[in-house]
Amino acid sequence: MPALVRTAAAVALFGVLATGSLGASTSPAQAQSVTSGKSDFSNLPRTSRKTPPKGTRVDVDADQIVFDERTGEAIATGDVVLTYGNYILIGRKVTYNRHTDTMRAEGEIRMREPGGNILEADILQLQNRFRDGFAEHLRLLLTNEAVVTANYAKRRDGYLTTYERTTYTRCRSCVTDDGTPAWQLVASESVHDEREGIIEHTNARLEVLGVPVFYWPYLSHPDPTVKRKSGLLIPRFSHSTVFGYGYEQPYFWNIAPNADLTLLPKFTSEQGPLLGAEFRHRLAKGEYSIKGVGVYQFNPDDLPSPGNERWRGWVRTQGKFNINRHWAWGWDGTIVSDDTFGREYDFDERTEIANFIYLDGINDRNYATIRAYNFQGLLQTDGQDTFPTAAPYFRHDYTFDFPVLGGELGLNTDVYAVFRDSGFVVYDTNPQTIDVVQGTRQLRATTQLHWRNEIVTDAGVIVTPFGRLRGDLLLSNGVPEQQLVNPGPAPAFGEVTDGRFLPSGGVDIRMPLLKVDGMGTHVLTPIAQIISSKNEGDTSTWGNEDAISLNYATTNLFLENRFTGNDRYEGGTRVNAGFLYTLGLDNGGSFNASFGQSYHIAGQNSFVLGSGLEETVSDLVAAIWLQPDEHYKLSYQARFDQEDLSIREQDVGISATFSRLKTALNYVKVDKAVAYGRPDDLQQIWGSAEVNVGRGVSVFGGGRYDIDNDRFIDRHVGIGFNCDCAKVRFRYKEEFLTDRNLVRDRSFLLDVELVTLGSTSFGTSLSGQ
Repeated sequence: MPALVRTAAAVALFGVLATGSLGASTSPAQAQSVTSGKSDFSNLPRTSRKTPPKGTRVDVDADQIVFDERTGEAIATGDVVLTYGNYILIGRKVTYNRHTDTMRAEGEIRMREPGGNILEADILQLQNRFRDGFAEHLRLLLTNEAVVTANYAKRRDGYLTTYERTTYTRCRSCVTDDGTPAWQLVASESVHDEREGIIEHTNARLEVLGVPVFYWPYLSHPDPTVKRKSGLLIPRFSHSTVFGYGYEQPYFWNIAPNADLTLLPKFTSEQGPLLGAEFRHRLAKGEYSIKGVGVYQFNPDDLPSPGNERWRGWVRTQGKFNINRHWAWGWDGTIVSDDTFGREYDFDERTEIANFIYLDGINDRNYATIRAYNFQGLLQTDGQDTFPTAAPYFRHDYTFDFPVLGGELGLNTDVYAVFRDSGFVVYDTNPQTIDVVQGTRQLRATTQLHWRNEIVTDAGVIVTPFGRLRGDLLLSNGVPEQQLVNPGPAPAFGEVTDGRFLPSGGVDIRMPLLKVDGMGTHVLTPIAQIISSKNEGDTSTWGNEDAISLNYATTNLFLENRFTGNDRYEGGTRVNAGFLYTLGLDNGGSFNASFGQSYHIAGQNSFVLGSGLEETVSDLVAAIWLQPDEHYKLSYQARFDQEDLSIREQDVGISATFSRLKTALNYVKVDKAVAYGRPDDLQQIWGSAEVNVGRGVSVFGGGRYDIDNDRFIDRHVGIGFNCDCAKVRFRYKEEFLTDRNLVRDRSFLLDVELVTLGSTSFGTSLSGQ
């Protein structure tokens, strides 16, 4: 046999690498078709197994394959594509030595591993069915788009690869002109354990734009195949006038595929260690979590009440579970040792806690819920004896699935029971009125049967008659008597049982007018509505729990009952009139406007001063919304005094978005209405802006200003960087909410996220300075 042959028998030597079976092709056309897209392996076969099963053959496509009998080498050259199970190797020259059972590839080598990683190297040598080998001057592209480069790599046992003099980065497009990535890890050695899904770095340093900024003797992180892995998370740093300097070192424990525990120890320089943990557990029907934080303060006397205690703690648990496809139940509960603990230690910024448990059901258009609430105020001005417990709270909305008198019939039920230690009255001395009355106990049950039918005439007029039968039952105790002679503590009613029957009905008439011209499509809809209801009657023994707030605007102009809850009821006869206008621009933009007014023409008016509805002729309400194109948005709504057209309420919002600029500005003015939850005049302006100055860098800022009190509520300014591998935001912020020892907060905050590695934050507080 000649020294050099080109036969199928020679090609079979590649098959010996796996099983000795033959599987080769020397068709140059076939080889060219596969290798012409070397950077894309998506059109090549793959299996789900990492190690090919016994009997898998090596398929070789090459321009030429020769065998040297004297050396025992088979050499494939040209455009070589070698497939072995889920391994695919592309190169210019591949040599297999029968005597040493090794395969060596040279020249523009690319190999896709079973997990999807792609290896690029100058030289690659493999043996033992691709389990062992080495590579020189390599570049490994992981499936999460991270890249590992190394001078040398050695693989053993089919899963353990050691890299020498390595770099690791996720930056692909986020590089400088000379190719330096925004960040990279540089290590003397890196070990990738594919069984454990861990990449470990020795003598690792983090470089930002080529400048070393941090050093770890040892650092590990999961590879792309791992979604959840036990280990240390990136630490967080903070500073506060309450606890001094803080270092938080989270640890994540992957207990099971459906359960984990995150330990959150925080070491502080002034108050000692703050210990925290969060447990999460997902079950077949839902999930729940429990998070707790506690501290034994070293220097409690440095803090004012209520924070001047040795032991302080906080626990919160949340859960949601599906009973079936219609019903679900869950809870949200928090227990805290004192009012300021969460805000002082920066893990819970809430100023009011709502604990509740619920059962919800949804089926088509029908809905039911039963809940129990407990409320707790965390501000110094909160009187906890006036915060209620509501149990139960029940609501049921049902719509019959058959027409009644040609229309839709529905039944609503709303029941609550409220308990508090002390009832109270809120007075407004100018003018002298009683605005909010709440007792110590109240149970209110409301059932409403409602009907409506939409009729479209031949002329295009939409006529909608509607009616409602409502019944209320009330059991109350401790509701303060409404007296104005001597505002202050008032005598209260004892046990009161009351009820009322409140029928109502009306008709809504609309006539849409359509026009199409060069501007676009115009739709003008005049609306007239008349509603007549029984008078609300005497409510002096009724506490108002759910209908305090009211914001009369175009959004509720045409509602049957403009109160936000069922404790109050809008009675008498009123006429509502106005129009809606919509313009659809040809370029996709739009303009919307609405305007209207209400007229109380008969019966008792249930509204008082500040509502805009207390007179026979109501205030005027209007709103516009404009979006001429994808760059601009404008919204405006207002309520005008019906006599002199002075502005009682207005809300303006403007935003603009361009390739480099995002900005928004808002202004709100609302006259006080103590009876409706607005104890003072409100006039504020707030805005934000962010400018992209190029290369991923942006400058941003914003704030909210109280015009009436001539002070800022909050403000911030900062600089950010955002690219394919990192997000960085450094900002200075001020918050002016004060509560006991929580005074004006000024702080610097740095948030850093390195894609694939994790995120961390640094903060320092200048509170009280």
